[in-house]
Amino acid sequence: MTDKPTAPSPDQTYPLDATKRVVFLKPLVSGDNIEVGDYTYYDDPVAPEGFQENNVLYHFGFVGDRLEIGKFCALAAGTTFIMNGANHRMDGPSTYPFPIFGGAWAEQADLLANLPQKGDTLVGHDVWFGYHSTIMPGVKIGHGAIIASKSVVTKDVPPYATVGGNPAKVVGMRFDDATIKRLLAVAWWHWPIERITTNVRAIMAGDAGALEHAE
Repeated sequence: MTDKPTAPSPDQTYPLDATKRVVFLKPLVSGDNIEVGDYTYYDDPVAPEGFQENNVLYHFGFVGDRLEIGKFCALAAGTTFIMNGANHRMDGPSTYPFPIFGGAWAEQADLLANLPQKGDTLVGHDVWFGYHSTIMPGVKIGHGAIIASKSVVTKDVPPYATVGGNPAKVVGMRFDDATIKRLLAVAWWHWPIERITTNVRAIMAGDAGALEHAE
């Protein structure tokens, strides 16, 4: 009897025995406003364990926005998400946030009640973030997208698009429209992990047809 191949656990912090610069993020994040899927990893030579504190910025609970990152995403060092708490009022003469600094200024806290809001930041599955890429508030990134190094993403990214620059723009599509439609229908990231493990070669080096016929 042949044993079935066994996948690594998504609940381990350090998936690589030889280094601690790579972490699976799911066991490290906490709180109601942030969610990361299985096997999504962050690579950082300094402090990968501090991703939530150091790379998800201005994520204040009173703002109420969410960050959701899907499964099987790859985040290079310096990948940063700017949340809606970074926003300042822009409808008056000054953008300075006086009330947050206390004293008599705190009595004007109602001035912070209507900060600009761009909604939740939502990342699909199997997205690759390049070195020091920055994602602005409220952006939606589709499955299979690639974010080039040092990009500043200010607008939604279609599935399987490659974007780059500041502000980031679509520089190419990884596949034609018909193939993208087939890959999204396959949605291999939702397969049972045993099926994924059996078909790693097809997922990494195959094509839509190979995935459609994978068992």
